[in-house]
Amino acid sequence: MQRFKNILVVVDLTQSSSLALLRAVELAQNNQASLTVVGVVPKMTAGIGMPEGGPISADLQKYANAAAKKSLEEAIRHFMSQIDIQAKVLVGTPFMEIIKEVLSNDHDLVIKSPENIGWLDRLFGSDDMHLLRKCPCPVWLVKQSTSNTYRRILTAIDVDTDHPPNELAKRYKLNIQILEMAVSQALSDFAELHVVHAWQAIGERNPFIFNSDVKSHEYTENILSKHNEELDKLIDEVISKTNADVGKFLNLQKHLIKGLPQKEIPALVNELGVDLVVMGTVARTGIPGFFIGNTAETILSQIKCSVLAVKPADFVSPVALS
Repeated sequence: MQRFKNILVVVDLTQSSSLALLRAVELAQNNQASLTVVGVVPKMTAGIGMPEGGPISADLQKYANAAAKKSLEEAIRHFMSQIDIQAKVLVGTPFMEIIKEVLSNDHDLVIKSPENIGWLDRLFGSDDMHLLRKCPCPVWLVKQSTSNTYRRILTAIDVDTDHPPNELAKRYKLNIQILEMAVSQALSDFAELHVVHAWQAIGERNPFIFNSDVKSHEYTENILSKHNEELDKLIDEVISKTNADVGKFLNLQKHLIKGLPQKEIPALVNELGVDLVVMGTVARTGIPGFFIGNTAETILSQIKCSVLAVKPADFVSPVALS
């Protein structure tokens, strides 16, 4: 499935980003996509009391940029014979400059390694979290590991119809997009694909609604059946769009788990030993900078694998080009 056409990979100049770069190169080759590799250096100042942009600051910036460019060229040297790669040095706050690069050059995917080894312990407020919240295109955080392929991929799908009407169509399109990406990656890596939906039966234990366990059970079974039907509909639509033989090669396992998604999804990720989670980032707050939503943030704070986060097609980043 040729989905991405203009990929941006971010190389952390202070740590290894080899797996993220390898993943980006393979994806660019498979999609016949353009590939740009960037590193971000801070804006240099000469020190307290020195004017910004003065000759000393300019010399420091020039030296830092040159060193970063050399590091980038060394990182991509091995791949230059395989694919055309453009290398850039960006200057400023990492997440801001990455998003501006996405906006300026219409990149459709950002791939990078997490900021540090313990990124999940300090996820919120980090550059990675800013990207997950504010970057207009999908963000793929590739965790360093001993293998460059995934064995198990999990995608979290919300087929709950208990949302305002104006949100349902948007969520359905996002679900399609999420599942398409997960299917494509599972086929590419010959990985198991676990499609999970956490559901709830809100009123099942309310004595004012149900006066017997039988009626409560019937209500719960009806809710489960409805969610199962919606999930099957989604899966069938995505599978029907792909190659006719996809069913022979796709090892898809469906999970409908009763409970809160922020509790059940991380538990299943850990239980299965998932290598990649593909999930959407939707919220109803409407507050700029908080688009990812409390449920998604809570899930991300509990998992320790690579993440591919996808936003709705009409998402507008709060970061703008000056």
